Amino acid sequence: MGCGNFFFSLIITFSVALITYNAIISANAPLRQDFPGPSKSNPSSSDGFMSVDPIIKMPLDRSRQSSKRLFHTAVTATDSVYNTWQCRVMYYWFKKFKDGPNSEMGGFTRILHSGKPDRFMDEIPTFVAQPLPAGMDQGYIVLNRPWAFVQWLQQADIKEDYILMAEPDHIIVKPIPNLSKDGLGAAFPFFYIEPKKYESVLRKFFPEEKGPITNIDPIGNSPVIVGKESLKKIAPTWMNVSLAMKKDPETDKKFGWVLEMYAYAVASAFHGVGNILYKDFMIQPPWDTAVGNKFIIHYTYGCDYNMKGELTYGKIGEWRFDKRSYDRVWPPRNLPMPPPGVPESVVTLVKMVNEATANIPNWGS
Repeated sequence: MGCGNFFFSLIITFSVALITYNAIISANAPLRQDFPGPSKSNPSSSDGFMSVDPIIKMPLDRSRQSSKRLFHTAVTATDSVYNTWQCRVMYYWFKKFKDGPNSEMGGFTRILHSGKPDRFMDEIPTFVAQPLPAGMDQGYIVLNRPWAFVQWLQQADIKEDYILMAEPDHIIVKPIPNLSKDGLGAAFPFFYIEPKKYESVLRKFFPEEKGPITNIDPIGNSPVIVGKESLKKIAPTWMNVSLAMKKDPETDKKFGWVLEMYAYAVASAFHGVGNILYKDFMIQPPWDTAVGNKFIIHYTYGCDYNMKGELTYGKIGEWRFDKRSYDRVWPPRNLPMPPPGVPESVVTLVKMVNEATANIPNWGS
């Protein structure tokens, strides 16, 4: 028993001595402050050490990968009362949602193609473009849109790499992310843009060697999010095709007021820029009744209802909201709300117009 205690005490004493020795050695060793990895000394040095578990470096462009793909919102307009009140309402809601969750909205420009500044230059960021020479638009003022974009893209300092082409009668209803990807634009598909139906007409401007007619997407120029460099190529062709279509009696008759929309679709296809057709980009009351997860309300159509909340399209309603009612005068503040039963989309539209006009200084002055 005594012999056993002796050997146990000897083992304990030896262990304590070994631990103390290691502690002393460790305390006097130089502290390494670099990350685990290959020795920074030359492998042929006396150290001669190479780690078998080298450090894996973080990607150098990690911050770039996680950064937002901002787009610049551009709206073409004249200095008319009609365009101006719509632009003021649109810009109000742009500012409201610009910094919201998931937004990739960058700067904003009203491209004013009346040729001279107006009194709202300080309220809305504006680029002044020159209109087409007198008579060239043949009374179709929308032909100034592509020419205005050509000037803006050539002369303005646009920081963002993408452009959202929008219109004065768009109201943004929530923050918009960059919906484009992989070199494709993102565009709203219009049911009345039918390239296949008008192939014989479109082949005048989109020859067969450019590919099948189905390469032309059923879109206009707005709303579209597209790469800035792509748009710089598209815009001059869009302008030239628009003018050529207007000069061609058959094309002008077939396409009418949507001629410039077809011209953009042709120009985009001509330069090989396809588009993601994004139906949730916007709604168009009164036909679209719910806002849902859409990003834009486009109020191009008149909204006419009786007091029962029933649509009376084609007939002026007991209650109505139509932007054309205010082509020469400012809409008043606090427009009457629609009667019960009118769809959410129309109710939301009027509420948003009312909020904007209530908060925009000097409304209607």
